[in-house]
Amino acid sequence: MLAGPFCTMLLADLGADVIKVEDPAGGDETRRWGPPWAALPDGSRLSTYYLSVNRNKRSLTLNLKTAAGRDLARRLAAESHIVVENLKPGGMESFGLGYNDLAALHPALVYTSISGYGQTGPYHTRPGYDFVIQAMSGLMSITGPETGPPAKVGVAIADVIAGLFAATSALAALRHAEATGQGQHIDVALFDTAIAALVNVVSGALISGAPPQRYGSAHPSIVPYQPFAAADGLFALAVGNDRQFAALCDLIARPDLAADPRYATNPARVTHRDSLIPTLAAIFARRTAADWVADLLARGVPAGPLNTIPAMLADPQVAARGLIHEVEIAETVLRMIGPPVGFSATPPEIRTPPPTLGADTATILRERLDLDAAAIAQLRADGVL
Repeated sequence: MLAGPFCTMLLADLGADVIKVEDPAGGDETRRWGPPWAALPDGSRLSTYYLSVNRNKRSLTLNLKTAAGRDLARRLAAESHIVVENLKPGGMESFGLGYNDLAALHPALVYTSISGYGQTGPYHTRPGYDFVIQAMSGLMSITGPETGPPAKVGVAIADVIAGLFAATSALAALRHAEATGQGQHIDVALFDTAIAALVNVVSGALISGAPPQRYGSAHPSIVPYQPFAAADGLFALAVGNDRQFAALCDLIARPDLAADPRYATNPARVTHRDSLIPTLAAIFARRTAADWVADLLARGVPAGPLNTIPAMLADPQVAARGLIHEVEIAETVLRMIGPPVGFSATPPEIRTPPPTLGADTATILRERLDLDAAAIAQLRADGVL
C-alpha cells in the first residue's frame, strides 16, 4: 500500500520510467483511502494519500488473472531494469511472475520484493501493515508518554523506512547487474527494516540486556533533549554536548548548574535528569517559546518551535528549499511536497502528476511492446486491460 509505491516514487524522482501496474477493477487501494480528498472540476475526487506517493509514474492496467495479462507483464519485465512488487510472498509466483520465472527470461533483472515479514521465516505468509509492524518490531514500546500506553508514530514510518531500503538496494543491485550482467532477488521486509531503524535503541538492548524504557519525547541517552513548556507554548531543546549545556546555563543565568558535578557532563545529566529537568522547566515557563528559541540559537544551542503541520508548511525554510510544488491535475492546480534532495547537476523534479487509473495504458503498450490500436482495443474487449 505504501512501501512499494514510496520506493518506486523515489526511483521515478531520480529519472526512472516507472510503470505502475494496476488492476483494472479499481487499481491501487490507496486511491480510495480518504478523506482527505482532492476535488476535481468534473465532480470526481482523488485521495491525498494516493497523491502523496505516485508522482512521476505512468499507470498501466493489467488483469493478471488472465493469461494475456500475465503474458504482457512478462514481456514488459523482460525489457525492464527493475521490477518492484509489494504483494504477500507467493503472490507473484501464483501469476507465474516470480523472480525465477522472470530471471529465466531476463538474467540481469533486479527483482525487488517488499513484504511484511520477508520471503522466509514462520511469519512470511502473514499480511504486513505498518501499524502491526510498529507494534511487533518494538517501535511502539518506546514511543508515547513515559507513564502512558505505547503509541504508534503518527505516519506509516515502517512503510517509509522499507521503501527507502528497497530503493537504495535496488540501485546497488542495478550497478552490479550493469557491471556483470547478473541480476538478483532483493528481499525487503517491513519487520526487518523497522528493527534496523531502532539503531541505538536495539543496540543498547542487545549489549546491556535491559529492555529500553519510554521517555516520552525525551531522549534516553542525552539530557536535556526534549520539549519544554514556555509561557505561551512548547519548544524543542536539543543539548547535544557539554559546551552547549554551558551555553544554556549562561543564558538562564545559572552557571552553577554547569559547574555542578551532577550536571557537568552528559552521563551525569542522564543520571540526574529527575532533578535537572524540573529546574529547567520552571525557568523556561517565564518567557515565550520564540524568545527562548531565538536566544538559544544565538548561543549555538539547537532549539526550534514545535510546529503544527500548517505552521511547518508556512515556515520560510520550507519555501527557501522549494519543497512545495504546484502540480496541475485535470485542470486543477494542487500543492504537493516534491523531491526533497538537491542534486547539483541533475535535480529531481515533478515531471508528471500522479496518474489517473490506466491513463497511460495505450501509450505504454505502443511504446514498449509495439502493439497497434487494434490489438489494444481487442485486449480491452477481452477484459485484459
